[in-house]
Amino acid sequence: MNIRVLPTAQVDRSAEVGEGSSVWELAQIREGARLGKGCVIGRGAYVGAGVRIGDNVKLQNFALVYEPAVLGDGVFVGPAVVLTNDRNPRSVTPGGELKHGGDWEAVGVEVAEGASLGARSVCVAPLRIGRWAMVAAGAVVTRDIPDFGLVAGVPARRIGWVGRSGVRLVERADEPGVWECPRTGTLHDESGGVLVERAARAL
Repeated sequence: MNIRVLPTAQVDRSAEVGEGSSVWELAQIREGARLGKGCVIGRGAYVGAGVRIGDNVKLQNFALVYEPAVLGDGVFVGPAVVLTNDRNPRSVTPGGELKHGGDWEAVGVEVAEGASLGARSVCVAPLRIGRWAMVAAGAVVTRDIPDFGLVAGVPARRIGWVGRSGVRLVERADEPGVWECPRTGTLHDESGGVLVERAARAL
């Protein structure tokens, strides 16, 4: 198969790496992880055991994706992003003994199709990041993000909407609640904090 794995990368034998994917230096893909086609796993990135990653996903250098995260097709994970998996992290039990795998329950981050996570952002599980949403660099996400949502800050708050092109949408002056992509001209309708792409609605 047409898969590129650099010599210093570690890919467990039980992991699945899709056709056309590249795994760069010092990256680690743990047991049972599954990557789709055309993925790029950057230098020093980490993919936890059993993580599910769709097609055409990019994990930039030193991104950390802990199990049981699920990433949809076309997701972008920027440099040094962290997807956590423990809501109440402790190294030891209340009695002071070192915790092991059975002493806690992992919770995951779900990142839907086309979403982007900016450099050094942190997503605190459990939560869902909606389709084509965008997380600003350095943000700390502690709650779900709707489709097309643009969030920033610590903790992250929605500051606008973005379209599929990644450009911030602009509300039309003559049509309140209708948002337009300046790059593509695609229209979106907002109602009750939910944004729906008109082309998608017509399907």
